Amino acid sequence: MTDVETQVRLIKRGIEELLVEGELRERLNAGRPLRIKAGFDPTAPDLHLGHTVLINKLRHFQELGHHVVFLIGDFTGMIGDPTGKNATRPPLSREQIEQNASTYQDQVFKILDPEKTEICFNSTWFDALGAAGMIRLAAQHTVARMLERDDFAKRHAGNQPIAIHEFLYPLCQGYDSVALRADVELGGTDQKFNLLVGRELQKHYGQPPQSILTVPLLEGLDGVSKMSKSLGNYIGITEPPREIFGKLMSISDTLMWRYFDLLSFRSSAEISSLKQGVDEGGNPRDTKIMLASELVERFYDKAAAVYALEDFLARFQRGVMPENMPEVSIPAAPLVQVLKQAGLVASTSEAMRMIAGGGVRVNGEKIADKSLAMIAGDAVVLQVGKRKFVRVTLV
Repeated sequence: MTDVETQVRLIKRGIEELLVEGELRERLNAGRPLRIKAGFDPTAPDLHLGHTVLINKLRHFQELGHHVVFLIGDFTGMIGDPTGKNATRPPLSREQIEQNASTYQDQVFKILDPEKTEICFNSTWFDALGAAGMIRLAAQHTVARMLERDDFAKRHAGNQPIAIHEFLYPLCQGYDSVALRADVELGGTDQKFNLLVGRELQKHYGQPPQSILTVPLLEGLDGVSKMSKSLGNYIGITEPPREIFGKLMSISDTLMWRYFDLLSFRSSAEISSLKQGVDEGGNPRDTKIMLASELVERFYDKAAAVYALEDFLARFQRGVMPENMPEVSIPAAPLVQVLKQAGLVASTSEAMRMIAGGGVRVNGEKIADKSLAMIAGDAVVLQVGKRKFVRVTLV
């Protein structure tokens, strides 16, 4: 097994916090494979790049020779973790959970080694625990301790309702660690309270408390908010290769380095070298292509990555329009109004700014006339920026 210092260096790459490092070093020094746990509630059928930050870290542990337990929270998913929410999250049905969970197993093996991964479902022990066992579990924590959790505290202070079943979620996640005898549990920064509950419950059940490793929450395409399907700023790992590639090429040059650090399997030294090259005048677009190609190849294969790159270059560098685009019918009006009605801009003032900046094309031709009128009966392709296309019929 790799020496402890090398292991710790890889384990700490890109993480937010490690609790308690001394305890983890003691476990690593023992020389046995550790049980590394991460839980995912199947609240949606598909994983996105934000989820893979944690899965990538699981892969690091696999590379170091440790045993990864990928826990599907089919029981806790029916409770719903309110983390980061300012209101009670609606629970999902057993049918919804089972349907979503069935897709997770295939998706995670795009990153993890299936031969070194144990898939578990927490309904295995919670169905057996029963009502009496759940009450005994609930006795291990107080309401006052639960209200130390930031989102609960804010809702309580704001007189917003907190359902009793929400208090059960951290306890259930903590009990998962007991059932699995986890040495290490991974989670996002928003999971820290729940991970600490796991440590406390393991102590109560006579087990050594797990070490905790939190990973950052990946920003979405906007570079501001956490990547989320509900915000529409996500990249799904099952999206078509050309979509993954195109979305990655759309991120800012600054955000690109954040994605390299959290998503790429390139070494830290190699990423530093790439950054130095850009700082010294290299084209960040070429570096972004390397990132997009790496991720498409990971989720598909080399051929798909090559095709996605060729498609991107054809569409955005050679002016070729995409084969499929939205189609709408809009009343004839000045171009600035048509752009707004087609959803290509948020306002007519934005349309005028885009025209002034050379960012608007009609049938591939750049438009400079802000007062251009669109005539009824025409069918045109409108383009704003590099990636927004709509086929418009004027009526």
